[in-house]
Formats: sequence, C-alpha cells, structure tokens
Amino acid sequence: MPEPAVLRTAEPRSDTARGPDPAPARRTADTSSTADGTGPYAAAADLGMLVGHHTFDEAWGILVDGRPWPGLGPGEPLTLPMRHGDVRVDVQSALATLGPAWGLGSLHDIGDEQAREDLERTTIATHTFVAQSARGLHVPAVPYWVTDAGQSAAERFLLRWRGQADPRHVRAVDAYWCSAAVHPVDAATTTARVIASTGADVATCLSGAVAAMAGPRFGAAPATVLRMIGTIEHGADARATVRAALDGGDGLPLFAASPPGGSARGRALREATARIGAARFEAAVALEEAACEALREQRPDTAGRTGGGEFWAAVLLDSAGVPPQLFTAMAICGRTADWSAHVLDRKRTGEPATVAA
Repeated sequence: MPEPAVLRTAEPRSDTARGPDPAPARRTADTSSTADGTGPYAAAADLGMLVGHHTFDEAWGILVDGRPWPGLGPGEPLTLPMRHGDVRVDVQSALATLGPAWGLGSLHDIGDEQAREDLERTTIATHTFVAQSARGLHVPAVPYWVTDAGQSAAERFLLRWRGQADPRHVRAVDAYWCSAAVHPVDAATTTARVIASTGADVATCLSGAVAAMAGPRFGAAPATVLRMIGTIEHGADARATVRAALDGGDGLPLFAASPPGGSARGRALREATARIGAARFEAAVALEEAACEALREQRPDTAGRTGGGEFWAAVLLDSAGVPPQLFTAMAICGRTADWSAHVLDRKRTGEPATVAA
C-alpha cells in the first residue's frame, strides 16, 4: 500500500538541530501488525533513529506527518478543569471536555488536515494537563509566558510542572517520550482506533486511550528496582542485593521478560541514560549484570537477557526526578504520538488495529 502524502510542508525549524535522516522512520499505511506489533508505522520502529537524535516534537511529526518538521507547536493557554487526586484520571476527564469546549468535529465529517490539527492540539493539551495535575492544587500555576519560552514540548512540560527545566532533565524526558512513541499495538492503541472508527472527535479517542492505561502496569516494579539500585549506591554488593530480593520473594521485576540480547527500546534507553550522565547509571549497570547472572543460574533459557526497556525507563525517569507514581502519566505523554498516528491512520484507511500477542 502506498505511503500517505505528507499533510503539510514547512521548512525545518532553525532553533532545533536536525537529527539523522528520518527516512527510515517514516510512517507507512500498512496497518497489519508486524513482528514487534508496531502496526501502521513499523518503519519507525528503529528507535535508535529517534531516541537521542530527535526531540519528541519531531518524533511526533515523523509518526504523524512522515517528517520531523513542523512537528508539534507551542500550544495555547489551558487550565485543568477538574482534579480527582489522580493524574491519569485528571487527564482522562479533562480530555473528554475538549470536544465540546473546542467544537471539535467528528472524524467522519472533517478532512485529514483538520484531524491532524486537532490531534496536535490534543497532544499538547495532554502534556499540559499532566503537568498541571502533577504540580498540585495548592501550588500557584506557572505563568504561560514562562512555559511558552520553552524550546521543546519536554522543556515546556517541565516548566509547567516545576517552574524550571534542568537541561539534563529535558533530555531525559525527551528520550523517554521518544521511546514510548513507538509502541506495540496494545489495549490503549486498540481503544483509540475503535473509538476513531465511530467517528468521535480526536480528543475523545485519546481520552479513551488514557482510560485503557488504568491498569497497574507502572509504578510498583520500577519502584522496587529503584530501591535495589539505591541499596547498591549505598555500598551493598549487587549480587547480594539480587539474592536478597530472590530470597525475600520479590523476584526480579523488569528483567525476566526481556528478550535475548535486550530489546531495541532497552538498548536505546540505556544509551540515553549513559549520554545524560545519570548519577545512578553505574549502580544500574551493576544491578543489571547481577540480575542477569542470577537469572541464568535459575533458568538457562534466559541467557543473554538484559534489564530491558522498562528497567532503563525507570532509571532514566528517575534521573529526571520523576517519581514512580508519575511513570504512567509520563508514558501517556509519550504515547500521544503513537495514538495520534493510529487515529489518523484509522481515519484514512478504515482498517482495524491488530493487537500484538
């Protein structure tokens, strides 16, 4: 099936360094699930072309438009309309209000260009709502003129959340979001595509995808890993730490599921963590080596496995000062590129998603 035409053209932004040739990462219209389940943009699965070489703004453009520019714009002033004490719930409910608030049209009634524009606005709104919810109710909101000074979506997010943006933290968040942007087709992706098939507006599609992220996939296991890394940082032997975890019944979360040789996402995030100079990198490497050695002793079939994507995602987000309870929210921010590409693909092709096993 031929590749869809690029929706809009623009000169690359002069304030953003262009990464490697994005051609290998161009999205195609093939909606069949590939070996890694990346669905309609299987060609974008080369995470090495994205993580550390493109900002998330550009990664969004690569997946949605087929090119890194113009990518995401700066957005508009927004205020989280309601709070429930849970960031994911805040974002899900806030997105559901955007359709009537903005007058978004049905995907059956609008063209591809308008759908793309609506997806861009909704993606930026998702980042805004996550940051505002994470900042808290009793902390003054950061003025828009401060956040608007950010040069990327990641920088604006951190400014909106914390009022400041350490450059290393910006790079860490950018790398993580780019790694989350290319994701196997799962319940959240399928939800977005199914809702798109009904002709709902794009904000409703993304709200449904956020709802599908409600399960306890993040938080507990990364928190356990980070505690183990902290123990090693304070002088404990890595092998002894791993043995204590196994003897105590905690197991080795985020390790056993990694494929032999490690996943592409794991390798990309490990390299990003090293480039950023994360303080816990050496302790994380020691834990990874000790855990993989213990796994080999218990199960020879696990030889060659590494910490994997979720392990290094935890280390990378921790280096940016992101607590484990916000990992799901950070994943939602990165997945907006994935969902946007799928929603637009569903509108163009009318084909359902194939869920990866």
